[in-house]
Amino acid sequence: MTVTLPADLPVTLPLLMAFDLDGTLIPDAGREVQPDAAQALARLRALGVKIAIITGRDLPPPPVRQAAQPDAVATNNGGRVMIGGDLHTESRFSDEDLEAALAHGLHGARVVLFTADALYVDLPDGVNPEPWMVQRGYRPLHEAPRGGILKVGYYHPQVAAFAGQLRDSHPHLVLTGAQDPYPHFLTVTPQGAHKGAALTLIAQALGVPQDRTVAFGDSDNDEAMLEVAGYAVQVGSLPLLTPHADVRVSEQAELGAFLHAWADRLATAR
Repeated sequence: MTVTLPADLPVTLPLLMAFDLDGTLIPDAGREVQPDAAQALARLRALGVKIAIITGRDLPPPPVRQAAQPDAVATNNGGRVMIGGDLHTESRFSDEDLEAALAHGLHGARVVLFTADALYVDLPDGVNPEPWMVQRGYRPLHEAPRGGILKVGYYHPQVAAFAGQLRDSHPHLVLTGAQDPYPHFLTVTPQGAHKGAALTLIAQALGVPQDRTVAFGDSDNDEAMLEVAGYAVQVGSLPLLTPHADVRVSEQAELGAFLHAWADRLATAR
């Protein structure tokens, strides 16, 4: 596959590449990096590029971590940041903010609370858990602690209305989803817990200037990091992200070829 790269592609070290997971580095709901993308990541690391994962998930799949070998990982939409194997920062709800986030009034909603160690799920009668919930060994919502909650997730057709109410009453909370490409899914995280903040923290911790950061994303929760990155790569065609993108990869399956071409450019520039 022939890839044409823009002339302004950054090729000078230091360079930090930060990847969203679902729909970007891996297929939606996937658990592995495709072989061509994994090989390209290995080439980029060997050339001196630092790698970060910044995901809405609370736990990147082990095969993804093995393939990416990231210098940093931010989970829960950027609310929990690990540099190497050490916890750098963790954003938790206050009691008042958590109470507001749980006052949804969405009859029949599936609600998931995330801590650093577990997830707690409220399933309506007759509704089966998602496979990933079963794999993670979820617990009943009523067992969730009131301290240490990092993220709240909702599955319901009317989450957009609740999102609007919460933005009016608690504008400092971070809301993503409830719009394309996830109109029936809403995520709420504490104040300042978003991917843009995570990218900035990771760059500072790794000693990379902000203008030497590259963000890759496909969804609305990636908007903040594409906005603050020195260079922004949109994967897919979500209109919300297009104004922030310096270049676009048309679909996730083409990311590996794009990264290989970037590695070629870097190797030539050395």
